[in-house]
Amino acid sequence: QVQLVESGGGLVQAGGSLRLSCAASGHTFSRYRMGWFRQAPGKEREFVAAITSSGGSTYYGVSVKGRFTISRDNAKSTVYLQMNSLKPEDTAVYYCAARESDIAAEYKYWGQGTQVTVSS
Repeated sequence: QVQLVESGGGLVQAGGSLRLSCAASGHTFSRYRMGWFRQAPGKEREFVAAITSSGGSTYYGVSVKGRFTISRDNAKSTVYLQMNSLKPEDTAVYYCAARESDIAAEYKYWGQGTQVTVSS
């Protein structure tokens, strides 16, 4: 069983930055494809970003591309989401998720989420 714990959320003004972290338990983090998702009140969950197990490839949702950066440190079993130029529409609960491998079909493990609020 893998546990994911997000941190780094908070309240920030529009145009500001935040860095989210997601720490994973277990010894196989380097095999996991990791992703960030978000869900705003009354809206469906939205894909934000993903990174392959080696960190060699990254993927972004259209709404965050160019502003957010996903990265990982396999030695620390941690994935990060650097969020710059934040907008009020980025307000949501942000979730970290893990696939057991780069070819796994779905994100099997999810964190509890961290709230990000962007004020205008």
